[in-house]
Amino acid sequence: MPRSVNSVASRAKRKKMMKEAKGYFGRRKNVWTVSKNAVEKGWEYAYVGRKQKKRNFRSLWIQRINAAVREEGMSYSEFMGKLSKSDIKLNRKVLADLALNHPEAFKAVVAKVK
Repeated sequence: MPRSVNSVASRAKRKKMMKEAKGYFGRRKNVWTVSKNAVEKGWEYAYVGRKQKKRNFRSLWIQRINAAVREEGMSYSEFMGKLSKSDIKLNRKVLADLALNHPEAFKAVVAKVK
């Protein structure tokens, strides 16, 4: 009985992976084993990067809030503590946006907290 191999599926799998490696430099774009490793490593970096993105934005929001609050004569931790005690439910993303784009509204929030 002749040997049966599913070359159609394996070729499609390789083709799909090589398409992912498009734009890579040197052998990473056209040698199967090298490009497979490069693409898989890229996926690992992308996965980690999606987690880091959340951390980076949170830290950016905290820096923006801190800078805006210090102009009003408070520290960030003091402001956040008083904010939670005064039962104002605004997250850091919204507070940072107010501080950056709507300073009057942010000053009103700080005045309400003080």
